[in-house]
Amino acid sequence: MAWLLPVSLKSVSRGLLASAGSGTPTVAAFGGDLVASEKIGPARFLLTVSKQLGDPGTPALERSLAELSAREPALVAWGGWDAQLDPLFRLRQHTVHAASTPVLMFFYPEAARETVRTYLTNSGSLGVQAILKTRDVSGTGRFVPANRAGGQPLDALILLTGLLYQGEHLSPTLQREVRTLAEAAAQRNQLGELEGFYMDLLSLGRRLDWVQLSELLRRARSVRTVGEYAQLSRVAPDQLPFIYAAAMMSNSADQVASYLIRFGKAGAEDLHTALSDGQGAVNLLLQREVPVNRSPGPAMGAAAALVLEHPRLMLGLKYLGYLVGLYLLLRGLDLWIVSPAGGSGEPASPYGRAALLAVVMSALLVVATEPFLLRAAPASEYRVQLVMPVLAAAAPAAAAAPASPHNPVTMETSTLVSIGIFAALQVVMYMTCLRKIREIDAQGATPQLKLRLMENEENLFDSGLYVGMMGTAAALVLQVLGVIEPNLLAAYSSNLFGIICVALVKIRHVRGFKRRLILEAQAAPAAAVAT
Repeated sequence: MAWLLPVSLKSVSRGLLASAGSGTPTVAAFGGDLVASEKIGPARFLLTVSKQLGDPGTPALERSLAELSAREPALVAWGGWDAQLDPLFRLRQHTVHAASTPVLMFFYPEAARETVRTYLTNSGSLGVQAILKTRDVSGTGRFVPANRAGGQPLDALILLTGLLYQGEHLSPTLQREVRTLAEAAAQRNQLGELEGFYMDLLSLGRRLDWVQLSELLRRARSVRTVGEYAQLSRVAPDQLPFIYAAAMMSNSADQVASYLIRFGKAGAEDLHTALSDGQGAVNLLLQREVPVNRSPGPAMGAAAALVLEHPRLMLGLKYLGYLVGLYLLLRGLDLWIVSPAGGSGEPASPYGRAALLAVVMSALLVVATEPFLLRAAPASEYRVQLVMPVLAAAAPAAAAAPASPHNPVTMETSTLVSIGIFAALQVVMYMTCLRKIREIDAQGATPQLKLRLMENEENLFDSGLYVGMMGTAAALVLQVLGVIEPNLLAAYSSNLFGIICVALVKIRHVRGFKRRLILEAQAAPAAAVAT
């Protein structure tokens, strides 16, 4: 029953995602709410995602979005209505842009920038005034200063930022951070960190319309998040609709960006899976910030609600269930390995051995059912990578550096499970040999007969080697077939465990037991003569 609980330590099961998303808005339903709010641009992204996911509500969303676009065709280019922009750009007038248009296209003309500049100059917001002062900053790195020839792109970005700030389209924390950076830039006459924000805004402004951009920035809590979204839009432009839809449905651009920057393309696939299950699944995945466990397995739907409410408690109960269940199974079946016959030798302790075996088997079961427990996360494809130009010829590649605490060697989960199984088999063989020694010792026979019986069991005492060689052969065959990852350590560990097992049995137990029998056999005639 513990295996049926849909809870994991470093992953989230596919069944739990489906349970979390059950009864919550789907992508198409959320897109319908955006259409009802007259947000055409964001709704278009969600329509694209719902089509790719095969959402049953896609036809209804497409129909409602087409009706709104036909009713307000001039708003399609901007992505929706905005009362602040109407006096500046007269949104309801027909433009040459018939589809969703990147917002920066409207800020490039000199007349449009002059109109926005005049409007913002009369603003009473200290933040807007601080942003406008950056037009006079001459210390730039990647931009031409806004007040010089060729400075139109920077001028457009400054005015766009001021308009977003004026209309409260930035989240409160992002608003404060932008104002602080603008004041520092104006004071030092150096754009500094603010230039990075302008560069990120340039990337987003060339891909998103006005409403899409403003809705995204409302959900971004910091300049860093804006930079992460700009990075994602550059390295994964085909994933932008999914990334945007996840930010809208979770109401947190920070969590989406952090998840994707951490897990890369694998995280994007997991995000697709969560989006197909609904808003609740997206929220669960981003809150846990773990990958999706796609391995097939049953799940108790009735326990999903408890897992969602008390994940740590249910995880502890699951692992405790593994331990208790295996212990009761070993004791209930009264396995001959666990409960050997007693004798004059070392007293048997079946309860302790059952507990030991249960702990070992529970650990193996946990590792087998937790694919991400010991596996290191691969490097994300979405992280920022700096390529430094090299003038001199590159030196030959050096040999791989040895493992260190800062560069640990990691193994696949299948390799660790294989090693654990081989070790468990040798433990079984070791206990079997001990049981046979106790059986012979418990018999009421003469020492000479016991020695003959011990010689008859030599093949049993060498069975650890046979099992080890069979394990090595089986591991090599499975590696060739592609069932487990190619790793010679997993194969040859079976032989190593077999050698250790046979050495312990013969040197520590068989040798000492035979020595005692020889001494008893020699002492028996002397005792008879003395009598």
